[in-house]
Amino acid sequence: MVKGFEIRDVNVRKVLDSRGRYTIEADIYLDGAFGRCSAPSGASTGATEVIAFSNKGIDSSIEFFNSSVKSSIIGRNSLDQRGFDRVLTELDGTYNFGLLGGNMATALSIANAKASACKLGIPLYSVVGGSFVNRIPWPLGNVIGGGKHSTNGTTIQEFHVAAHGDTFLKSIHVNSLVHRKIGEVLSAKFPNVSIGVGDERAWTASISDEEAIDILKDATEQVSGETGVKIDLGMDLAATSFYEKGKYVYRNSKKSEDEQIDYVKSLVNDYGFALVEDPLYEDAFEGFAEITKAVGNRCLIVGDDLYTTNTKRIERGIEEKSTNAILIKVNQIGTLTSTYEAVDLATRAGMENVVSHRSGETTDDFIAHLAVAFSSKYIKSGIIGGERLSKLNELVRIEEEISR
Repeated sequence: MVKGFEIRDVNVRKVLDSRGRYTIEADIYLDGAFGRCSAPSGASTGATEVIAFSNKGIDSSIEFFNSSVKSSIIGRNSLDQRGFDRVLTELDGTYNFGLLGGNMATALSIANAKASACKLGIPLYSVVGGSFVNRIPWPLGNVIGGGKHSTNGTTIQEFHVAAHGDTFLKSIHVNSLVHRKIGEVLSAKFPNVSIGVGDERAWTASISDEEAIDILKDATEQVSGETGVKIDLGMDLAATSFYEKGKYVYRNSKKSEDEQIDYVKSLVNDYGFALVEDPLYEDAFEGFAEITKAVGNRCLIVGDDLYTTNTKRIERGIEEKSTNAILIKVNQIGTLTSTYEAVDLATRAGMENVVSHRSGETTDDFIAHLAVAFSSKYIKSGIIGGERLSKLNELVRIEEEISR
């Protein structure tokens, strides 16, 4: 063992996420070094994700850790991330982290990587991605929301913008200008409609998807014209959430799978969307492939619920040419090692990756480092709100470090 990297102690605790719900925070101590991570939680979750906590609840996850895991971690070499994550997986012994919980596993796994980074005196992105990483992602921010992230919002779960400023700070500022502009347009155009914000601080209102798209397009064109900055449009349909008995059920219509495919293709062709996430339900590998074949040369078709950061599902997607991009969330799969393997597999197949926050976030900034380590095309991390800005402002700092 490399001297000084022995794990001396591990503590876990309950903390609150941005929705006021319990999640897990873990601390790992080495000699003269320390790593801490708090795990996020999602509202829109794929059926094949690991579960956030034990089937018996978060307290059961903590009890299992204290009784069956903690003693096996203390004394291990923190630099051996694969070995650390393997212990978590083997001691849990279930296919979905049913005893330890995916959030506990995530918090412990990332805290260990942070402890190693602290001891080495280098950033987390260098520990995960190596010393030659130099790509900063574009910030993908949710500006209009619906689905499971709001009440009485659009059927489509998220409408995004991604500004291409000459610095990351410029990009996130332009994103914030679009967010502000959309709030102004909503208030002016729908004076009798209640307007609020959802879990990820995107605007939410009882309007149709078509009205939301028109507002999104108009606002981005105005802000782009005023700032001179190119702005990508994106959306996360989260189609599984409104898929019922073979139909995609919108507020005023129902679409068959073929009709849904044609609809998504028309959105890309007519409005120039640069990114479309989960346009079909989570097992529609062939349908995804049809969309990707049609518009994938000018748009990222991103699988989230389709893949859940799971290499077996990614392998199927590669075989069927289902998408040209993958969404990455550590707590979908539970450990940094499994996440790295998913990214590596997708990258070798020529797919882009997008590192993502969750709707229930904490102020932990680890996904900012992972987005750099994984050379992500975008980081999906909202636009406003402290738990979202913690990631974005960290990327401002990372860009400054890389450019020195």
